[in-house]
Amino acid sequence: MMTNINTDYENAKQEFLSGNANPKFFIKNGYELEAAYCYLVLDDLKKAEEMFQKIEDKDIRAHWGLVMLGLINGAAGKYPTYFELRNFLEIDLNILINYYKGDYVEKIIRNAAYMFTINPEVYKYIGRAFINNDLEEQGVFILNIAKNNFYNDPELHYMLAEIYYGKKDYEKCKQSLETCLNILPGYAPALKKYRHMTDTII
Repeated sequence: MMTNINTDYENAKQEFLSGNANPKFFIKNGYELEAAYCYLVLDDLKKAEEMFQKIEDKDIRAHWGLVMLGLINGAAGKYPTYFELRNFLEIDLNILINYYKGDYVEKIIRNAAYMFTINPEVYKYIGRAFINNDLEEQGVFILNIAKNNFYNDPELHYMLAEIYYGKKDYEKCKQSLETCLNILPGYAPALKKYRHMTDTII
């Protein structure tokens, strides 16, 4: 019986992640967090808030869900933690983009400067969410804001190098790799890419 429930849960979760939100299974089986996310993407923000509040004290992601709803609603209330931004912001932007909730995404990223004061990698998370959803122009724009605000992040420069490499802009790719390696000389992916470029391209 447990195996069947677990299988049904995984199927329901995959359905949700594939863009088919249906809270019925999650509600019936006591998965309040997943149900709340269903209501969020179905635009029933009041119901999503009720579900998040129900489990806020025992689930850190539910607390983050309430923070996110506050950003979407433009209502100051709960404040995110460093780890909530690190663990959930990018994932949830991916979910919202997948459900074509551009208005929600816009309202969340309007608060990027504020979130940056809590976690300086916020712009990188936002930029990567755009890049991973084929919104490269927006992603590069955000990553350049990240570079201006948190320059000494080797992963950020490596991400930009990968984008420039894909666009065959090898000079910018090389510059980004060199910046990455100046910050962290032992950054293995950048070393490998740089050696490949210097051996075969530049």
